[in-house]
Amino acid sequence: MSRFLPMFPLNIVVFPGEKLNLHIFEHRYRQLVSECQANDSTFGIPVYLEKGVAEYGTEIKILSIEKKYPGGEMDIKTRGMGIFKIKHFHKQMPGRLYAGGEVEEVPLHLEDAPLERQKIEELLKKLYHALGIQSLMLTLAKDFKAFDIAHHIGMSIEQEYQLLICPTEQERFEMILAHLSVIVPIVLETEQLKERVKLNGHFKQLLPPNF
Repeated sequence: MSRFLPMFPLNIVVFPGEKLNLHIFEHRYRQLVSECQANDSTFGIPVYLEKGVAEYGTEIKILSIEKKYPGGEMDIKTRGMGIFKIKHFHKQMPGRLYAGGEVEEVPLHLEDAPLERQKIEELLKKLYHALGIQSLMLTLAKDFKAFDIAHHIGMSIEQEYQLLICPTEQERFEMILAHLSVIVPIVLETEQLKERVKLNGHFKQLLPPNF
Protein backbone atom coordinates (compact mmCIF):
# COMPACT_ATOMS: atom_id res chain seq x y z
CA MET A 1 0.00 0.00 0.00
CA SER A 2 1.39 3.38 -0.98
CA ARG A 3 0.59 6.70 0.66
CA PHE A 4 1.65 10.34 0.51
CA LEU A 5 4.16 11.90 2.87
CA PRO A 6 5.32 15.52 3.13
CA MET A 7 9.04 15.54 2.37
CA PHE A 8 11.96 17.33 4.02
CA PRO A 9 15.07 16.21 2.04
CA LEU A 10 18.30 16.53 4.02
CA ASN A 11 21.93 15.56 3.51
CA ILE A 12 21.77 13.17 6.46
CA VAL A 13 20.66 9.62 7.16
CA VAL A 14 18.12 9.21 9.97
CA PHE A 15 17.84 5.67 11.31
CA PRO A 16 14.68 4.13 12.80
CA GLY A 17 14.53 4.81 16.52
CA GLU A 18 16.99 7.71 16.30
CA LYS A 19 16.11 10.97 18.04
CA LEU A 20 16.88 14.06 15.98
CA ASN A 21 16.76 17.73 16.96
CA LEU A 22 16.13 20.15 14.09
CA HIS A 23 16.18 23.93 13.76
CA ILE A 24 13.51 24.85 11.22
CA PHE A 25 14.06 28.18 9.49
CA GLU A 26 12.91 27.92 5.84
CA HIS A 27 9.32 29.08 5.33
CA ARG A 28 8.34 25.93 3.41
CA TYR A 29 9.48 23.65 6.20
CA ARG A 30 7.93 25.83 8.87
CA GLN A 31 4.69 25.23 6.98
CA LEU A 32 5.38 21.49 6.86
CA VAL A 33 6.10 21.23 10.58
CA SER A 34 3.10 23.37 11.56
CA GLU A 35 0.71 21.25 9.50
CA CYS A 36 2.17 17.96 10.76
CA GLN A 37 1.91 19.20 14.33
CA ALA A 38 -1.69 20.37 13.84
CA ASN A 39 -2.74 17.10 12.18
CA ASP A 40 -0.60 14.82 14.39
CA SER A 41 0.92 13.44 11.20
CA THR A 42 4.40 12.43 10.11
CA PHE A 43 6.78 13.55 7.39
CA GLY A 44 9.65 11.96 5.52
CA ILE A 45 13.36 12.74 5.40
CA PRO A 46 14.68 11.26 2.17
CA VAL A 47 18.47 11.26 1.99
CA TYR A 48 19.88 13.96 -0.28
CA LEU A 49 23.05 12.72 -1.97
CA GLU A 50 25.26 14.27 -4.65
CA LYS A 51 22.95 13.06 -7.40
CA GLY A 52 19.86 14.48 -5.70
CA VAL A 53 17.02 13.03 -3.63
CA ALA A 54 17.67 9.34 -3.03
CA GLU A 55 15.10 6.60 -3.40
CA TYR A 56 14.90 5.75 0.31
CA GLY A 57 14.34 7.71 3.49
CA THR A 58 12.96 7.58 7.02
CA GLU A 59 9.53 8.53 8.30
CA ILE A 60 9.75 11.11 11.08
CA LYS A 61 7.43 11.79 14.01
CA ILE A 62 7.47 15.16 15.75
CA LEU A 63 7.84 14.67 19.48
CA SER A 64 7.65 18.32 20.49
CA ILE A 65 8.21 21.89 19.39
CA GLU A 66 10.76 23.07 21.91
CA LYS A 67 10.98 26.72 20.98
CA LYS A 68 9.39 29.22 18.61
CA TYR A 69 11.25 32.35 17.57
CA PRO A 70 9.73 35.78 16.80
CA GLY A 71 10.68 35.41 13.13
CA GLY A 72 8.80 32.10 12.78
CA GLU A 73 11.76 29.77 13.16
CA MET A 74 11.44 26.85 15.56
CA ASP A 75 13.38 24.10 17.30
CA ILE A 76 11.78 20.67 17.22
CA LYS A 77 12.49 17.23 18.65
CA THR A 78 11.75 14.26 16.42
CA ARG A 79 12.20 10.49 16.23
CA GLY A 80 12.86 8.25 13.26
CA MET A 81 10.24 5.59 12.65
CA GLY A 82 10.14 3.26 9.65
CA ILE A 83 11.95 3.25 6.32
CA PHE A 84 10.17 4.09 3.08
CA LYS A 85 10.87 3.82 -0.62
CA ILE A 86 9.78 6.71 -2.84
CA LYS A 87 7.61 5.72 -5.78
CA HIS A 88 6.93 9.26 -7.02
CA PHE A 89 8.60 12.45 -5.78
CA HIS A 90 7.09 15.92 -6.22
CA LYS A 91 9.25 18.98 -5.66
CA GLN A 92 6.17 20.86 -4.49
CA MET A 93 2.88 19.46 -3.29
CA PRO A 94 -0.30 21.09 -4.67
CA GLY A 95 -1.17 24.17 -2.64
CA ARG A 96 1.89 23.77 -0.44
CA LEU A 97 5.40 25.18 -0.35
CA TYR A 98 7.12 21.92 0.54
CA ALA A 99 7.87 18.72 -1.35
CA GLY A 100 6.00 15.46 -1.05
CA GLY A 101 6.00 11.97 -2.35
CA GLU A 102 4.11 8.74 -2.80
CA VAL A 103 5.90 6.14 -0.71
CA GLU A 104 5.68 2.51 0.25
CA GLU A 105 6.83 1.12 3.59
CA VAL A 106 9.96 -1.03 3.69
CA PRO A 107 9.76 -3.98 6.12
CA LEU A 108 12.17 -3.55 9.02
CA HIS A 109 13.84 -6.87 9.85
CA LEU A 110 15.63 -6.79 13.21
CA GLU A 111 16.44 -10.47 13.71
CA ASP A 112 19.38 -11.10 16.02
CA ALA A 113 22.97 -11.77 14.89
CA PRO A 114 24.84 -12.49 18.15
CA LEU A 115 28.10 -13.70 16.60
CA GLU A 116 28.56 -10.59 14.48
CA ARG A 117 27.54 -8.37 17.42
CA GLN A 118 30.27 -9.91 19.59
CA LYS A 119 32.93 -9.31 16.92
CA ILE A 120 31.71 -5.74 16.42
CA GLU A 121 31.81 -5.07 20.15
CA GLU A 122 35.43 -6.23 20.33
CA LEU A 123 36.42 -3.95 17.46
CA LEU A 124 34.46 -1.04 18.94
CA LYS A 125 36.38 -1.35 22.21
CA LYS A 126 39.67 -1.19 20.32
CA LEU A 127 38.50 1.76 18.25
CA TYR A 128 37.13 3.79 21.15
CA HIS A 129 40.16 3.05 23.31
CA ALA A 130 42.49 4.27 20.57
CA LEU A 131 40.40 7.42 20.10
CA GLY A 132 40.07 8.04 23.84
CA ILE A 133 36.27 7.90 23.84
CA GLN A 134 35.69 4.78 25.93
CA SER A 135 32.70 6.47 27.58
CA LEU A 136 30.60 5.69 24.49
CA MET A 137 30.83 1.99 25.36
CA LEU A 138 29.13 2.63 28.71
CA THR A 139 25.85 3.57 27.02
CA LEU A 140 25.84 0.64 24.59
CA ALA A 141 23.12 -1.92 25.32
CA LYS A 142 24.12 -5.59 25.36
CA ASP A 143 21.59 -6.32 22.61
CA PHE A 144 22.40 -3.21 20.56
CA LYS A 145 21.16 -3.03 16.98
CA ALA A 146 23.09 -1.95 13.90
CA PHE A 147 21.23 1.36 13.76
CA ASP A 148 22.25 2.14 17.37
CA ILE A 149 25.93 2.46 16.46
CA ALA A 150 25.77 3.47 12.81
CA HIS A 151 26.52 7.16 13.47
CA HIS A 152 29.44 6.36 15.78
CA ILE A 153 31.81 4.34 13.60
CA GLY A 154 33.08 6.88 11.10
CA MET A 155 30.93 5.96 8.12
CA SER A 156 30.39 8.40 5.27
CA ILE A 157 26.85 9.47 4.43
CA GLU A 158 26.96 7.18 1.39
CA GLN A 159 27.90 4.23 3.61
CA GLU A 160 25.17 5.12 6.11
CA TYR A 161 22.67 5.23 3.27
CA GLN A 162 23.73 1.76 2.12
CA LEU A 163 23.28 0.56 5.69
CA LEU A 164 19.80 2.10 5.82
CA ILE A 165 18.66 0.16 2.78
CA CYS A 166 20.17 -3.19 3.83
CA PRO A 167 17.19 -5.56 4.01
CA THR A 168 18.21 -7.56 7.11
CA GLU A 169 19.98 -7.04 10.42
CA GLN A 170 22.43 -9.78 9.50
CA GLU A 171 23.53 -7.82 6.41
CA ARG A 172 23.72 -4.58 8.37
CA PHE A 173 25.99 -6.18 10.98
CA GLU A 174 28.14 -7.72 8.25
CA MET A 175 28.53 -4.31 6.60
CA ILE A 176 29.51 -2.70 9.92
CA LEU A 177 31.93 -5.53 10.67
CA ALA A 178 33.59 -5.12 7.27
CA HIS A 179 33.89 -1.36 7.83
CA LEU A 180 35.39 -1.71 11.31
CA SER A 181 37.78 -4.43 10.13
CA VAL A 182 39.24 -1.88 7.72
CA ILE A 183 39.36 1.27 9.84
CA VAL A 184 40.40 -0.12 13.25
CA PRO A 185 43.87 -1.27 12.08
CA ILE A 186 44.34 2.13 10.39
CA VAL A 187 43.40 4.02 13.55
CA LEU A 188 45.65 1.81 15.72
CA GLU A 189 48.57 2.33 13.34
CA THR A 190 47.95 6.08 13.36
CA GLU A 191 48.03 6.16 17.16
CA GLN A 192 51.27 4.17 17.20
CA LEU A 193 52.73 6.61 14.68
CA LYS A 194 51.76 9.54 16.89
CA GLU A 195 53.54 7.93 19.83
CA ARG A 196 56.66 7.38 17.74
CA VAL A 197 56.60 11.00 16.60
CA LYS A 198 56.34 12.19 20.23
CA LEU A 199 59.53 10.28 21.08
CA ASN A 200 61.58 12.18 18.50
CA GLY A 201 63.79 14.77 20.18
CA HIS A 202 63.52 13.18 23.64
CA PHE A 203 66.50 11.75 25.54
CA LYS A 204 66.39 8.01 24.99
CA GLN A 205 67.67 5.36 27.32
CA LEU A 206 68.44 2.51 25.00
CA LEU A 207 69.93 -0.87 25.81
CA PRO A 208 72.77 -1.54 23.36
CA PRO A 209 73.00 -4.99 21.80
CA ASN A 210 75.37 -7.43 23.43
CA PHE A 211 77.94 -8.58 20.82
